[in-house]
Amino acid sequence: MQIKIINKSEHPLPSYQTEGSAGMDIYASVKNNIIINPLERVLIPTGLFIALPKGFEAQIRPRSGLAIKQGLTCLNTPGTIDSDYRGEINVILINLSNEVQTIKNGDRVAQMVIAKYEIGDWNLVESLDETERGSGGFGSTG
Repeated sequence: MQIKIINKSEHPLPSYQTEGSAGMDIYASVKNNIIINPLERVLIPTGLFIALPKGFEAQIRPRSGLAIKQGLTCLNTPGTIDSDYRGEINVILINLSNEVQTIKNGDRVAQMVIAKYEIGDWNLVESLDETERGSGGFGSTG
């Protein structure tokens, strides 16, 4: 599938790091280092603009290495980029560590997964079919 992209950064296009990768790494496109204090959240620009085909979304997800090594994760996870959005892709990062973290120009800050989705139609009914789980919620399956 071809995806139209504008790259206003000086960094490579999003890319898969291995043959089996589902997510493409995306890079920070910043003029100055961004300091993230503990429990602070920031918006990281990427310089990327995309046009997805209808029926597809781009999901912005954390990078596991940043999460375990630096305590940085994406706050709105997964963040969804809709097929009709044409603005710059930004990444909301939060520092969950006890130490100040720094984002530099060109740092890989998140991964992007392209996913197909279905449009649902609501069917208003008076009751739902029974299941073994029923209305068991959080933690009810063990």
